[in-house]
Amino acid sequence: MEAEGRGSKRKKALQVALAGNANVGKSALFNQLTGLNQTVGNWPGKTVERAEGTLYFKGYRIRVLDLPGIYSLSAYSQEELVAREYIAVERPDVIVDVIDASALERNLYLTLQLMELEAPLVVCLNQVDFAARRGIRIDHKALSELLGVPVVPTVAITGKGLEELLEAVIAVAEGREARKSVPFEFKEDVERCIRELAEEIKKHASQENLKYPARWVAIKLLERDPEVERLVGSLSGGKAILELAERLARRLEEAHGAPSPVVIASERYAIASLLAKAVSRFTREPRLTLEEKLDAITCHRIAGYALLAIMALGAYALIFGIGNIIAGFMEELFDAYVVPYVSLLLAPSLPAWALNVICNGLLGGLFGGLAIVLPYLLPLYVLIALLEDSGYLPRVACLMDPIMHKMGLHGKAFIPLILGYGCNVPACVGCRIMETDRERTIVGLTVVLVPCSARTVIIMGLVARYAGLWPALLLYLINIALLFATGRAAYKLLPGEPVGLIMEMPPYRRPMLKSIAIKTWARLKSFIAIALPLIVLGSLFLELLDALGLIWPVVSALAPITSGWLFLPPEAGFPLVFGFLRKELVITLLVDVAGGDPAAIMGPGQMFIFSFVSMIYVPCVATIAALVREFGWKKAMLISLVSVILALVLGGLLARLLLLLGWL
Repeated sequence: MEAEGRGSKRKKALQVALAGNANVGKSALFNQLTGLNQTVGNWPGKTVERAEGTLYFKGYRIRVLDLPGIYSLSAYSQEELVAREYIAVERPDVIVDVIDASALERNLYLTLQLMELEAPLVVCLNQVDFAARRGIRIDHKALSELLGVPVVPTVAITGKGLEELLEAVIAVAEGREARKSVPFEFKEDVERCIRELAEEIKKHASQENLKYPARWVAIKLLERDPEVERLVGSLSGGKAILELAERLARRLEEAHGAPSPVVIASERYAIASLLAKAVSRFTREPRLTLEEKLDAITCHRIAGYALLAIMALGAYALIFGIGNIIAGFMEELFDAYVVPYVSLLLAPSLPAWALNVICNGLLGGLFGGLAIVLPYLLPLYVLIALLEDSGYLPRVACLMDPIMHKMGLHGKAFIPLILGYGCNVPACVGCRIMETDRERTIVGLTVVLVPCSARTVIIMGLVARYAGLWPALLLYLINIALLFATGRAAYKLLPGEPVGLIMEMPPYRRPMLKSIAIKTWARLKSFIAIALPLIVLGSLFLELLDALGLIWPVVSALAPITSGWLFLPPEAGFPLVFGFLRKELVITLLVDVAGGDPAAIMGPGQMFIFSFVSMIYVPCVATIAALVREFGWKKAMLISLVSVILALVLGGLLARLLLLLGWL
């Protein structure tokens, strides 16, 4: 497709948005259409991921935007708000509604809402191969007649039907097919209320002021959508419209004996059900499938947890076992070849302090960042893509949902939390799987407190070695309690409504190498562009402080905290400050300032406090870079500050408790 357009004149441009439920093959379609011509970022002012790409087809330069996976156009999540704002305000040339042929009725619920927005629509009937294997045949021509918009059957993962889909997109854009979708009418009493309210809206506001069609606004007001209510309330005649909407909503509730949002939803589902029955044909009797047999194991209350434990340990061993070997090799390469070569090259022309800044600050930061990206993030992204494409990830979330609710979160939060025990950087990146900004923030606050493998080295190298294994295990128990307490506190304090785990179970699929490669590269490229420069800058900053002789003055300035509050020797401030660069340095620097033996300056109780503080405060500059990437500067700094305050306050209280117990 792309090659065809390369030689043509690229005068005509189209803007196409892909909409659809989660797990319908939307990402696979996006990847097939755009290949490697993709950019990934966030929507302005949101933490929702924005993926765009381009392709060239029959003289058109087509810009494709992959909207977040949604189930409706209500105001329940950032994803739904982003999708409907984009469709109504940006007004793309064509919306491609990707629906799962094996779950037609459920998917048509969103299709009906897109039609209510009067969007220029093409329906992509995806996964027809999977539906056929389940004995489901969809008459796409009949469905097209009923909906009044083009319906194209596809198998996105293999590219089947994509050319026909693009033909339909161009036909709609050029006006050769229906340019606007016409919404279905509801039952008479519901329709009467919608029309009365829509007429009132038209009297007081134009579509340009509202951004949305009057009928769609009327339906949303009857659904008591808070965002639309705020929008209408800002109009000159908004008060009268809202009062009428409330009266009509109450009338519907009295007539149907249910809340008005439920009445409207029921109307849509009734239409979706009739449409699905009219075009669907079942070719065989349902029987227990391999997928259902697998679900009986993966979601079992005993076998499911056992399988999850095996998978988690396997992932941990793969990412952090092999990752540690690769990272160690990279560090040896850096110490044995890069530093000596650069030193030999620059030593004659530069003073020692400048050479240290270049070798340890600039090159050390660059290699330190790459030692996170290549050994840890690359296999992590590959693994996440495999789990996503295979369909196992949603089952993990459902399995862990009851446990995670104790923390004020739902099952999806388990994934970034378990990743945190290996490295907090991928754990922070994993926060994006949460639905709302509130949920992401809660998970972000908790994952930075999870003791990563570098902090495990501190605990084992100090507490386990000098105080014993049980005190080391006690630190982990304290940490788990702190994770639950922090999660519950954030759940209570942060504004917003809690979100339950409502998600469909996608079918198990065979992951495709091309899809995994594209997903991995898009995520890796996005992280490198933002995080790697921050890691290098942080490394340079600390080396400059050291070169200017400001580290020990900073340590001395912190003495009232380290010695007065935490009951630690003043020398302990040096590894705590430098630990901000990389937690792996903490134990090494402590040994250096202690003259080779930490026991020379600290007792077992002090080692316990030192390890506790190191375990709690923000792990490293790479983690902060990941937080900035996912949450923005303000929230990243706030999360970091909270972790530092928790470490210092709780560390001081712990020191006093140990003093009372006679362990200091």
